[in-house]
Amino acid sequence: MFYNSQLAYKQAIKSIPGGVNSPVRAFRSVDSTPIFFKSGSGSKMIDIDDNEYIDCVGSWGPLIFGHADNHTIEAIVNCSKNGTTFGAPTELETKMASKIIEMVPSIEKVRMVSSGTEATMSAIRLARGYTRKNLIIKFSGNYHGHFDGFFNKSWIWSNDFRNSR
Repeated sequence: MFYNSQLAYKQAIKSIPGGVNSPVRAFRSVDSTPIFFKSGSGSKMIDIDDNEYIDCVGSWGPLIFGHADNHTIEAIVNCSKNGTTFGAPTELETKMASKIIEMVPSIEKVRMVSSGTEATMSAIRLARGYTRKNLIIKFSGNYHGHFDGFFNKSWIWSNDFRNSR
């Protein structure tokens, strides 16, 4: 049922620490082999063994329109014709931020980030600046991003780090 995923995982371990690119997906902690996927359409995903799944994860949040959404693909292709990434401000960022503010009246400003880790770090920085307090409460055992300060007493730090030596 997962023969090809098992083979892919054995290959991945040779070049990727833990065989996956994020400790949150480190399956050794749960004595399992990760499932390797090859395609997706809408709410469905297909693994490399041709098993079909309903995607309840949505790429951990950003896949709100589903896999291979035609409007999303068209927008990506059109924008990519002008360049893929600049590492500098663009007018499109400002347009998107303005649209978000327009749609959610309680939002005054928007900070664009590249990952959930950066979003969490920015939220903590903002909370500390606003409250002038350093301590932050977090729920133990949950994943809050790939930053050492978030790993204190989490299952990722206690299990994955130990097992990856």
